[in-house]
Amino acid sequence: MTKSAKIGLLFALLAFTFLPVLAGGQWIKIFISTGCFILAASGVAFMYARLGMVSLGQVALMGIGGWVMLRMNHAFDLPFEINLAVAGAVTLVFGWLLAMPALKMRGLYLALITLMAAGGLEVIFSTYRFPNGGEGFWGVMPSVAAPFRRPLVATDDADYLRYIIFAIVVGFLIIELHMRAAPGRAWAMIRRSEAAAYASGVNVVYYKAWAFGLAGFLAGTSGGLLAGGLGLLDPATFRASESIMLFALMVVGGSRGWLGVVIAGVLYRVVPALFNDWTIDADIALVIFGAALLHAIITAPNGLSGQLIDLFGKVGKRT
Repeated sequence: MTKSAKIGLLFALLAFTFLPVLAGGQWIKIFISTGCFILAASGVAFMYARLGMVSLGQVALMGIGGWVMLRMNHAFDLPFEINLAVAGAVTLVFGWLLAMPALKMRGLYLALITLMAAGGLEVIFSTYRFPNGGEGFWGVMPSVAAPFRRPLVATDDADYLRYIIFAIVVGFLIIELHMRAAPGRAWAMIRRSEAAAYASGVNVVYYKAWAFGLAGFLAGTSGGLLAGGLGLLDPATFRASESIMLFALMVVGGSRGWLGVVIAGVLYRVVPALFNDWTIDADIALVIFGAALLHAIITAPNGLSGQLIDLFGKVGKRT
């Protein structure tokens, strides 16, 4: 196990133990939401870092996972984990479908295709809304929503936050296992040169689709977990612009490790919440994010996480 992985597990253990205790009231909900977007951002990060592929549809895929999770919860009396697995599997398939027109494209064209898909899903979410326990396929009631069943081990908010932290660790481990196995080696070759990868016998189409499927699975799982945390989802949460914001903050945080993804999630959810708590216009966060993105592009190719690691490395050498 690498030193970075050991530090990450220690950080997760500390968060698992103390964060639900220290956070109270509305802040537990905010940290639950933050954790869900950290898990979703991990899918965007590994695709960008390992394949150089820009996907701007991750938040929209979260919406699909959340929709399936809500529909399963209200339509069937199944355990939470089965519903979550179904949500992840459905968005894995949607990830493959999203990959089909994008397999021959990179850069701007790939980003535009995924953004158009996110825009289409935004229209669907806004038109038909998310299930809240009503009858029929869409399952929408005009007023009060039906209750949402959480895991038996996480019925209250504090335990559910711990559940989210555990899910994040599992998601990061899944990505790490892929990196160390055949998919990771194939993705590294594809990033260097698709022609060389073809010449080496790598099935480029297969491994690109695999990457989209894994990112879709992580997005769907995070959307399902978000549905469990909030009980009801708002279409405004899954606008196409939110996918752009999440990707930009992933670049700010850094895409090559767990720390950058955590920074992206914290910037995305915690910073605006702090501004609201301090009665500061939350839109100011957009100005700060824009300045941070320029800083990352110009001076920090590995994001803020890379700069922090370099800083701690220099301090450690001096001591």
